[in-house]
Amino acid sequence: MRTSRILLLLLFLGSSLSIFSQNATVKGVILDENNVPIDNVNVTYDGTGTITDFDGYYLIEIPANQDITISFTHLSHGNISQTFNLKPNQDYEFNPVMKIDVEQIGTVTITGRKKRTRVEETGVLSIDPETIEKIPGAQPGVENLLKSLPGVSGNDELSTQYAVRGGNYDENLVYVNEIEVYRPFLIRSGQQEGLSFVNTDLTRSVDFSAGGFQSKFGDKLSSVLDIQYRQPRYFTASADLSLLGASASVGGISKNERLTGIVGLRYRDNSLFVDAKQTETNFRPRFADAQTYITYKFNNKFELGFLGNLSINQYDYEPLTRQTNFGTLADPVALLVFYEGQEEDRYNTYFGALKATYAVSDQYTAKMIGSVYQTTEQEYFDILAQYRLGEVNTNIGDENLGDVEFSEGIGSQLTHARNDLDALIVNVEHKGVYRLKSIEEDKNAAVIEYGIKYTHEDIRDRVQEYEIIDSAGFSIRPPLPDFVNDQPYNPFTSPIVPYNTIRATNNVQTDRIQGYVQWSKKTELGSNEVWLNAGVRAHNWTVSGDGIESNTQTVFSPRAQVSLKPDWEMDMLFRISGGIYHQPPFYRELRDSTGTVRPGVKAQQSIHIVLGNDYSFDLWGRPFTLNSEVYYKKLNDVNPYTLENVRIRYRARNNAEAYAAGVDLRLAGEFVPGTESWVSFGYLRTEENIDDRGYIFRPTDQRLKFGVLFQDYVKVIPDLKMYLNMVYNTGLPGGSPSYADPYDFQTRLPDYKRADLGVSYVLVHEDKLRDSGWLKPFKELSIGAEIFNIFDVRNSITNTFVRDVYTKVQYSIPNFLTPRVYNVRVTMKF
Repeated sequence: MRTSRILLLLLFLGSSLSIFSQNATVKGVILDENNVPIDNVNVTYDGTGTITDFDGYYLIEIPANQDITISFTHLSHGNISQTFNLKPNQDYEFNPVMKIDVEQIGTVTITGRKKRTRVEETGVLSIDPETIEKIPGAQPGVENLLKSLPGVSGNDELSTQYAVRGGNYDENLVYVNEIEVYRPFLIRSGQQEGLSFVNTDLTRSVDFSAGGFQSKFGDKLSSVLDIQYRQPRYFTASADLSLLGASASVGGISKNERLTGIVGLRYRDNSLFVDAKQTETNFRPRFADAQTYITYKFNNKFELGFLGNLSINQYDYEPLTRQTNFGTLADPVALLVFYEGQEEDRYNTYFGALKATYAVSDQYTAKMIGSVYQTTEQEYFDILAQYRLGEVNTNIGDENLGDVEFSEGIGSQLTHARNDLDALIVNVEHKGVYRLKSIEEDKNAAVIEYGIKYTHEDIRDRVQEYEIIDSAGFSIRPPLPDFVNDQPYNPFTSPIVPYNTIRATNNVQTDRIQGYVQWSKKTELGSNEVWLNAGVRAHNWTVSGDGIESNTQTVFSPRAQVSLKPDWEMDMLFRISGGIYHQPPFYRELRDSTGTVRPGVKAQQSIHIVLGNDYSFDLWGRPFTLNSEVYYKKLNDVNPYTLENVRIRYRARNNAEAYAAGVDLRLAGEFVPGTESWVSFGYLRTEENIDDRGYIFRPTDQRLKFGVLFQDYVKVIPDLKMYLNMVYNTGLPGGSPSYADPYDFQTRLPDYKRADLGVSYVLVHEDKLRDSGWLKPFKELSIGAEIFNIFDVRNSITNTFVRDVYTKVQYSIPNFLTPRVYNVRVTMKF
């Protein structure tokens, strides 16, 4: 059944018509001397032409097999003319650099102004992929950089998951070339996670919105990460080697410039981090993936693209011993654990997508997108932990310093799991973009975008878990309500049961139909520039399956954005955005803590408003931008959950209401000439009210956030560069036992503090190419060293709970994350 659906989808997408033309296409991005794109450049030939858009991009069709001279003109830049003679259907990329032309008219000087980044018009932050590649992190990539932004938090350096403005890890949308991608289901800790879907080596652009996003993006409550993969215009190759793994990519284009392709391979080994933890282990991780993005241009109007991914993650973990010292200097306590057993996890993902783009006319473009995603995951473990809890020898000079001398508690814990999941997700989508007038008629004409999408989700899940706790030879039962122990007068006759147990088998199908339409326009209000966007989404879904009563629901989501750029001497822009956002439940949100699927779970709702200001100015003669946002979310039909490391368990009941409010600030610019750095600050308060019992902290209530991303170089040795990534997050509510009532445990974990440093020396770059010798093949070559957690801060994200049989005290013992780790890295491009 599944195979036939996939074949029908591929046949449907693969059938297309070739449209023949005797024209050719010239396109590109026009830059100024600072490599900043220029908008509103006139691109003309023989009385016809176009205008570059907000990103400096242009595309113009010209007759083939004849000399055509194209002129590029702009009010504040010097003119450029270029003659082309192209073959039919040839696609030629031309990226001219326009120099500023200063013209004296009496006492008036006309000069060019730098184009703003997209964040200043749509609330979307654009991030340079080259910065992503260079910034050090235990889990390098896009997500590593996002965690330095205000409003974005992640308290496990080995995880690529992130929470945005009080949301959780399931509330973020991720797109690659307009195709939605997914994350694994069964992951419970960062060290199991392996590789993120996004491959930085293939990335062309990265856009991120932390809230108040447009209707064309999907139905989630928190954020959108929009990735575009590259279409190479010449042969490229790169490699990155380190003690943590390796990555390589190769890209190229055919002679007729119709076929482009790029392939990326990655291998990741986290044993360097895990071996440095307090738990001694036999650890055998194998995380690898292969990705490709291929496009074929049939002619100037029709293009077909394929995005493919194969990911194989194997996690074999055999803990041996652990000793954790905690308590105070006056009363030190140690936990010593001896383990038996092992854990074997498998996460295999297969993903394929086809995207057809047809430019029907200068005003209308249609797209068809189809994708198939399958993940097969297993989580098997049997681990027996026998522990001693006791006093620590603190006599300096004693040969037994640090050893446990007197045991206050002895016990054991057996955890077992046989969890399997097989998920198949099929998407078919049509999208369109229609400009009411051509660019030649009105460069600021309104644009209408629409889309309709069908999704089928087929989830087959088996969960079998239990935990047995033995203290001083007695099996401890789970907490029971109204339990009275009056033995030996009345014997306790209930059966012996595990402390925690879950057993369930589910076969669930969800069919979704989504649609949106939105209108946007750039206009003027007096002498001020205004950008408007308004739209609405609709989402209908039906949940069915074995032993499940079918349930159908529908939600509507209106959204709007307004940007105003006053005609002031100060370079400033104001934004307001918001709407009613919904998040219809995915399978994980339908399954409660006992493994039971509840098809009647409603979509969570967020009434969201964001006020923003962007102020660009010069400081020390260099450009800077201060981004400020204030936001408020009123959440209804909230589905409460518990968060343990990166594992989310929902109650599958819409029995709560919540709110999130905060302020985000980010100052970005050239703190060091020629490099971009930033400092960010975020304040957040998010609380929830479950069953009208009163407001308490939500699991992601990250109250304060400070982030610093800094790039520098040695002035006398400019090829010696330094990259620093620092994050400080106040502690999350958590660390309580999984069975505990959150109203009884409102404690917080310790603050999360981390700094990663990278130093590299660039042997070869574009201004330092070698004409001979072994360095000749390289376009770029750098060697360097990285220090992760340079201050060796002991961060923790969960706690282990053990009992003292003598005093009846239950101790909360932190599970520490990675200590200081050293790495060596070599990066090369050809």
